[in-house]
Amino acid sequence: MAQTNNDYNKLTNLELSIQISLSGLSFCILQRDTNTITALNHIGFEKKLNPFEVLDKLIHLFNTEAVLQTSFDKVNVIHANELSTLVPKPLFKEDCLADYLKFNSKILKSDFIAFDDVNSNDSVNVYVPYVNINNFIYEKFGSFTYKHFSTILIERILFVEKNADDVKLYANVNSNHFEIIVVEKGKLILYNTFEYSTKEDFIYYILFTAEQLQLNPEAFNLTLIGNVDKNDDLYEIAYKYIRHVDFGKDLDNYTYLESAETNYSNFTLIHSF
Repeated sequence: MAQTNNDYNKLTNLELSIQISLSGLSFCILQRDTNTITALNHIGFEKKLNPFEVLDKLIHLFNTEAVLQTSFDKVNVIHANELSTLVPKPLFKEDCLADYLKFNSKILKSDFIAFDDVNSNDSVNVYVPYVNINNFIYEKFGSFTYKHFSTILIERILFVEKNADDVKLYANVNSNHFEIIVVEKGKLILYNTFEYSTKEDFIYYILFTAEQLQLNPEAFNLTLIGNVDKNDDLYEIAYKYIRHVDFGKDLDNYTYLESAETNYSNFTLIHSF
């Protein structure tokens, strides 16, 4: 998306990224000239909301967070939901967007469907963005860009693993869902998202995925990123069933005024700039 608004022509060297989901909001501010993350925050909801309720939360956030009450040189919106699918670029046709989604996502005829190029995988990510959020951001800031969070997630992991010569399974953990990304020798083998409520759900989906891909839990590497650490039940049960479990590493070169909880939390948000 590329639109302009003359009210925001003043250069501030500040860039804003906002991640939108029905379970919470996150934002990050980058001071580009000093390569410094000056603000990093997450607001979780007690229950899953609908897009209209999320917009109310977002408006409240802009009205109450002092660091958001300024202009930004660039604004990014990240849409985090399960309404997405990858299509090989040679097979992609822009007039078939709904057809790609309808087999694995519940969509309405009125849904607006967007897509991102995933150049590192020679594919296209087709998804449903939160249009009411996009409209609000445009009214407030004018020009902005938006992507699906899985686009950023996949591209960053493929970049990290581009020279790898083994199989690695990534789990990107959120409060009530997680994503599995399987990479072999720098190539994407699988991406999927799963809802979970218990640690048993979590390990079941990981082991089921491994079984379908004929991966030996004694041999492959599981890398955890997102909302998880060594004191978490999810880590403990993963380590019980999988021999090689580690955590993602801090691969950016930012200075942090407000540090993330770990080197691997807020993964897509921080790598969206």
